[in-house]
Amino acid sequence: MAKIVLTAARDIALDKLVASDANVRRITAGVSVEDLAEDISRRGLLQSLSVRPVVDDQGAETGQFAVSAGGRRLVALKLLVKQKRLAKNAAVPCIVKTDGIEEEDSLAENTMREALHPLDQFRAFKNLQDQGVTIDEIAARFFVGAPVVRQRLKLAAASEKLLDLYVAEELSLEQLMAFCVTDDHARQEEVWETLKRSCNKEPYTM
Repeated sequence: MAKIVLTAARDIALDKLVASDANVRRITAGVSVEDLAEDISRRGLLQSLSVRPVVDDQGAETGQFAVSAGGRRLVALKLLVKQKRLAKNAAVPCIVKTDGIEEEDSLAENTMREALHPLDQFRAFKNLQDQGVTIDEIAARFFVGAPVVRQRLKLAAASEKLLDLYVAEELSLEQLMAFCVTDDHARQEEVWETLKRSCNKEPYTM
C-alpha cells in the first residue's frame, strides 16, 4: 500500500484569494465574522485555508486561488484589511489542492471535525483562570458573558464523580448545575446517591 503524502501549507497573498462557489457553508452560525476577525487579530490564524487554483476558459491558471474550505476565515481576514489592521497582500497559509472534488473538501472540513465537549471548555476556562487570566478577560477572549464564565468555572469544580456521570450522559447539564448550588463534593455525591434511587430526577428536586 502506498504511503500517504500530506500537502504542506504555502503562503499566498491575501489579495490573490477569492471565495469559492463550492464552499458548502451557506447559513451563518456560531461565532460572528466580526468576532472571528478579533480572534485572528489577537492570536493569529490557527488553521490554514484550503484553496484551488482559479483557471481561465483555456484551463490556464490565473494567479488567483479559490477558497473552498475556510470561507469565514477569508471574510474575517478581508474585514481586518478593510479596518486597516492587516495588509491587503498579507501572507496567508494555504493548502493548495488540484485533485478530488472541491465541494467534498468543503463538506469534509465542516462535518469531520468534532465539537468540543462542554466539560473540556469548562476545564479549559479553569486552567486559564489558574494561569492568572481573569474572568472578564476569558469572557472577552471567547466572546461570552462574564456570568457564563463564572457558571462554567463553578461546573468545572463539581465532584469528579458527577462530572464522569455528565460525560456518560447520565446527568444533564441542567442537573449538574443544580448540584453545584453547593461546593461540597461529599454533599453533591450524597444527594446523587439519594436521587438515583428516585423516579424523579428533575433538576428542581436536587
